[in-house]
Amino acid sequence: MSDFSSRLLQFPRKKISSAIIRLEEGMGKRSLIGDTPFFPEDTFPWAATLEANWKEIRSELDQLLAYREELPNFQDISVEQRALTDDNDWKTYFFAGYGLTFAQNRDRCPRTVELLDGIDGLTTAFFSILAPGKHIPPHRGPYKGVIRYHLGLKIPAPETSCGISVDEQTAHWQEGRSMVFDDTYVHEAWNDTDQDRVVLFLDILRPLPFPYALLNRLALKYIARSSFVRGAKDKHDAWEKRFEELRRVG
Repeated sequence: MSDFSSRLLQFPRKKISSAIIRLEEGMGKRSLIGDTPFFPEDTFPWAATLEANWKEIRSELDQLLAYREELPNFQDISVEQRALTDDNDWKTYFFAGYGLTFAQNRDRCPRTVELLDGIDGLTTAFFSILAPGKHIPPHRGPYKGVIRYHLGLKIPAPETSCGISVDEQTAHWQEGRSMVFDDTYVHEAWNDTDQDRVVLFLDILRPLPFPYALLNRLALKYIARSSFVRGAKDKHDAWEKRFEELRRVG
């Protein structure tokens, strides 16, 4: 494995304390939903509500896409993401990150936020926009205490040209359908079409028994106070201010 690949697979665990890494080592065995690369679509009961209302979320997304070029690149908000992407082809629109919220972004998408507020254990939420031809290289997520959820919102045809591989198992998004996986398995994603691919991207607290569920919540609060997260929040707040001024002028 090349040095570059090794760095990607470790990113951004260097930002996580050794105590938290020790905590997560046994999470797979204690997980109430198992420890597999992918999980059933109905793993979380609230997913059915998102699917039933996905067109309302898509409608708010479409309004934002009128300003697509002004939306922030992932690495512009979180500089650590430069290990994964350094171009303008992965755009984001954040509602929450590690428990921190983004007020103006929330105000622009009231129906989406209403649905998100009904999700127990939500830690991170944003629209994830992959440009045509974008490939996110193999990497692993930073912490096993959360489960990754995607809701397909804008999936160009053919669906088989947009995909994600998790632990060498490949899946394809569908509009209005859920995808649930563990991002601490090595994974990569691609959009080999000529249009944007957009999903609602969520991180959810991993279901765990007591006392591990409590320890997990405390670990995530610790992560939320880290310079890694606070720095991203500051960068996003600055972008939000510029974006609101642009919309008023427009």
